[in-house]
Amino acid sequence: MDYQKLAELLFPNVTETPADVEAKFPPRNLPEGAKVTRFAPSPTGFVHFGGLFPTTIGERLAHQSGGVLYLRIEDTDAKREVDGAAEGLIKTLAHYGIHFDEGAVIGEDGVICDKGIYGPYRQSQRGPIYHVFAKKLVAEGKAYPVFTTQEELDAMNAVDKKAEIKAKDWHEDQSAQKEAMLKAREFTMEEVEEHLKAGNPFVLRLLADGNPEKKTPFTDLIKGKLEIPENDEDFVLLKSDGIPTYHFAHAVDDHLMGTTHVIRGEEWLPSLAKHIMLFRYLGFRMPKYMHIAQIMRLDENGNKKKLSKRDMGANMDDYSRMGYAPACVCEYIMTLLNSNYEEWHMQNPEKPYTEFPFNIKKMSSSGCLFDFNKLNDVSKNVISRMSADEVYEQVAAWALEFDPEFGKKLAATPDFAKSIFSIGRGGKKPRKDFATWADVKPYMGFFYDYEQLDEFSGEHDKETVKKALSLFLDSYAPSDDMNAWFDKVKAIAREIGYADDMKAYKADPTAFPGNVADVSMFLRVAVTGKLNAPDLYTVMQILGEDETRARIANMIEKI
Repeated sequence: MDYQKLAELLFPNVTETPADVEAKFPPRNLPEGAKVTRFAPSPTGFVHFGGLFPTTIGERLAHQSGGVLYLRIEDTDAKREVDGAAEGLIKTLAHYGIHFDEGAVIGEDGVICDKGIYGPYRQSQRGPIYHVFAKKLVAEGKAYPVFTTQEELDAMNAVDKKAEIKAKDWHEDQSAQKEAMLKAREFTMEEVEEHLKAGNPFVLRLLADGNPEKKTPFTDLIKGKLEIPENDEDFVLLKSDGIPTYHFAHAVDDHLMGTTHVIRGEEWLPSLAKHIMLFRYLGFRMPKYMHIAQIMRLDENGNKKKLSKRDMGANMDDYSRMGYAPACVCEYIMTLLNSNYEEWHMQNPEKPYTEFPFNIKKMSSSGCLFDFNKLNDVSKNVISRMSADEVYEQVAAWALEFDPEFGKKLAATPDFAKSIFSIGRGGKKPRKDFATWADVKPYMGFFYDYEQLDEFSGEHDKETVKKALSLFLDSYAPSDDMNAWFDKVKAIAREIGYADDMKAYKADPTAFPGNVADVSMFLRVAVTGKLNAPDLYTVMQILGEDETRARIANMIEKI
């Protein structure tokens, strides 16, 4: 077989050589040890939590090392592409702190464009590049065409593929495929010319030289040392429309774009033998691979299941709707990625997660467990360290989109809202009242919409409660500092026969009908309508004298 002639017949319009293409993609000028990583999604829907997870790894590896993170859109499957998905994923990832140095970006006109010299960054626009390397493989006898006549196409379209697959024995099917593959290798130049003259389409297959009985040693940065059986499958490189498969496109693109580390799910491990062979055939140096385990969750029976796209928390848009701050989600991801992150954070509470020295060796090879409870704990910690201004800005923005009525109230009185968010903020032990922005309204709503509780907790004589509230109104002075304010509360406790000292009450609780904490509870319910609320003295200061007196008076009247 004259392979050079075959290559010219199959790709008559390809005039560039691999060397010509290589010259357009020079090596980057980066510091030693710098890593080049990428996120390469298919625009087929929303951003999955399982997509943000490896992207965060890529972002940390690249930016910690002074390297580059780029975005490549793998849109070679037009049938599965969803309109606006590419734009949506760029915006979603930016929301969670993933900013690409190069790649597909949204321009000022709102249209995706290229940033960087290694584009186009959409695979659908890189067809001529793939064909150059496809022609090279054919010319070297490493790839061959498999033609399909119109009659064969019609026959295939008429078959119920799903029913056929179910009916076939797996081993019988594998044997038939192997036999068909070996038969497809046998063709003449004359047959090729006849097919091309008739306009019959062809797929381009790699001519595998592997023996599955032999194994290739391979080191995965997470899985460790592996032994991969050699590939003996003539897998497809180009489909009949000339569009490349993932296998072929990713090898060419990762080489030309200078990718040093590929982070992907462990479901790609069965394809690794194909990729090893493909990089060898093309003469490319393989990037380093990190195959990460699937993210799991616990089902209602406590069994581990894969976090599927239908589960709550899988769609990154869910987090925005539920009110999770991006910084909280990002920090939670860091706790999943490296086992020593929480220890580091305890030692460096004021530092952002981006200063954490992320280490591949600290990643679990068995995967991680997604847990909303842990996310909420992390989120409360992160929010507690935010300033009142930061909390206000993010809550107001979230509320205007997801709870407009509440958002308008926050926007109308920003200083009032910030004073509320300042309660218990700062210091060594800041308050941890909410995990999401959706928790804020139940926490502080009483400042805006007051509803009194009908009943107090516990058994307290109504007249005693009424007397305690009346005594407070008689003595209340908003100019009092916190100590003077509390001294008055203790005095009220003494006057109604309650213990003003908690130690004395605990020593003999039967000696008193109640204690000073109960008096505080009477006031809290009267002022906030809640049994649990922020520091009562501060709440009264924020509400002001008139509103505080009015609420207590209303409660007295209600009693």
